[in-house]
Amino acid sequence: MKPNINLLIILFTAVALLAGCNKKEEVKEENKTSKNSDVVKITLATQKQIKLQVETAALQEISGSFNIPAKVITNQDNEAQVGSLIQGRVKKIFARVGDFVKEGQTLMTIEGLDIGTIKANFLKANSNLEYAKTNYERLKKLFGENIGSQKSLTESRTEYEKAQAEYSAEEKKIIAVGLKPQEVLSVKHSEDKSSGVLSVKAPISGVITERNVVTGQYLDASANAFKIINIQNVWIDGQIYEKDINKVNKRTDINFTSTVYPGIKFNGRVIYIGETIDPQTRTITIRGSFSNPGNKLKPQMFGELNIPLDKDTKAIAVPQESVIQEAGQSYVFIQVNDTTFRKRIITPGFSFDGKIEIREGLKEGEKLVSNGVFYLKSELKKDELEGD
Repeated sequence: MKPNINLLIILFTAVALLAGCNKKEEVKEENKTSKNSDVVKITLATQKQIKLQVETAALQEISGSFNIPAKVITNQDNEAQVGSLIQGRVKKIFARVGDFVKEGQTLMTIEGLDIGTIKANFLKANSNLEYAKTNYERLKKLFGENIGSQKSLTESRTEYEKAQAEYSAEEKKIIAVGLKPQEVLSVKHSEDKSSGVLSVKAPISGVITERNVVTGQYLDASANAFKIINIQNVWIDGQIYEKDINKVNKRTDINFTSTVYPGIKFNGRVIYIGETIDPQTRTITIRGSFSNPGNKLKPQMFGELNIPLDKDTKAIAVPQESVIQEAGQSYVFIQVNDTTFRKRIITPGFSFDGKIEIREGLKEGEKLVSNGVFYLKSELKKDELEGD
């Protein structure tokens, strides 16, 4: 029987097509695996040729410094809100915004009935005290000469002690509103005493940065008329991540730089590390105190704090040449076995002495490639391009 030629041709064609499809599926699957793989395999001979070296990740002391964004703020010890501690109407103003004032300098005067009453009560208490004291000393002398009576002496001493208590109470009122007893006593017959005028003075030396009053304005005890700041010393606040807290000494020297003053470093010292962590940014405040010659540093000015690492800081660190930075990522190659290496994404930290701190992605005891990483990178890229 002769074979059916047409049937054989059809069968042969079908087998060929099936074989071709299987071949394409195998190639497609191979390309997919190659494209998505982070593994590179190289022979021992090639490793020797490219001088590939491996080292073990271990904790070690790290040194250097790091920069964090920071902002200048006012030293709150050198800042003052000034107002009247007693209600009254502004009689005269002696200071404007931008003026430098000295501690004790008069900023404005306030006129009011309450002020006159406080002064008058103090002067009255002072006069009563002087009279009671004189009378007591006179009777005490007479009693010592066997002229006066015990009863009179006792009564005068009681009056004297009462006058002392009343004077002390009125003196405290005078001091509370910003007056000094000597000032009130020295103007017994002046206009200030009769009209009830209070001089409001600067509690610190500094520059007037706010003025919220005009002549004739009525003020109560809660109003803030002036704001004074002294920026000969300022604070600078920065934010560090919680994982870096143990790398900062609480009393270390630091410096501040700003693009406003290129090439100039302002020297200061850490005075405070915050007690709470921001739940959103996972950062904590670090504050430095800085002298400010020429008042160059202004509140709300931005810049960077440079903070040295504490000398006892330890971390996993690897040679800089073992870390590849590409497309916003950093990675190293981990040795899986003698001929197999895997790409590992890591989070780098501080750089020092030719090394880089590894914050995340690498554990103690793991082996990574320290020399030959660019060959591994090129092999990885070649596999990706072949896959494409």
